[in-house]
Amino acid sequence: MSTPPPVRAPGWRDYVDLTKPWITLLIVAVAVAGYFVALPNRIDPERLVVLVLCGAAASGGAATLNHYFDRDLDARMRRTRARPLPTERIASEGRVLAMGLTLSIVGIGAAAAFLNLLTAFSILLGWLTYVLVYTVWLKRRTSWNIVIGGFAGSAPALAGSAAAVGHWTDGALALALLVFLWTPPHFWSLALMLREDYRAVGLPMLPRMDDPAYSARVTVVSCALLVPATVLLALVGPIALPAIIALLVVSLLFLASELPLWRRSDRKTALRGFIVSGPYLLAVIVVIVLNWLLVRGVPGAGG
Repeated sequence: MSTPPPVRAPGWRDYVDLTKPWITLLIVAVAVAGYFVALPNRIDPERLVVLVLCGAAASGGAATLNHYFDRDLDARMRRTRARPLPTERIASEGRVLAMGLTLSIVGIGAAAAFLNLLTAFSILLGWLTYVLVYTVWLKRRTSWNIVIGGFAGSAPALAGSAAAVGHWTDGALALALLVFLWTPPHFWSLALMLREDYRAVGLPMLPRMDDPAYSARVTVVSCALLVPATVLLALVGPIALPAIIALLVVSLLFLASELPLWRRSDRKTALRGFIVSGPYLLAVIVVIVLNWLLVRGVPGAGG
């Protein structure tokens, strides 16, 4: 009788994987954009670093809890079956739960202690939306899951504004709306690519799982909403003219990448929009950070 292979102890990379580092990076970047769009008179590096660390901890905790609650689904989907829990790279579900709760409490608690209560409340709103509203309640029940759950990605913009100036500015609210509207075309493009995978486990990730053509057109319409959202951000930001032009250009480029879905709902076409969606949001964030230099950092500049 052969001896079973020894169980490998989980390494640090396995635990990092639980935090969904790329999503956490994007969440932190939105918080930084919220900080800069609030247009503080000066940048406080210490507060900005604390915001980044608190946001990363809370986001990583929420992602870890998502791994915990979705461990059965992840084991059945091709896209997720290589995650730490399905592969038993981390065999202890209790350890994953404890890690998720600890990171979440540390991130939100540190924001309350070292920044302010509104920043902590904003982070908590995003955490509650992602973990309880989206993962636990809506994800398996309705195709509205990603629409309502999209607020989880918007809350960091509010947290950044609260950390910068102590309240939610009009610009931060407009940025939160833009991120909220970005979420459906981003995830629906992914779901169109992998619709058979989602259908196999019964996840209602599209407007109509049995009608890819309709779902693809809804994805295009949802992407088109980013253009007026960009205009609103420019109006209430305030955003300097060069930044307005840049924001409109990147929004139109994202829309152009999704437009072919109106005629074709195949995997290749959906992949094009999905690939562009991430860099689009990163480009928006970079433009907003640079806008602070135009409005506050360069004497005589304005918007």
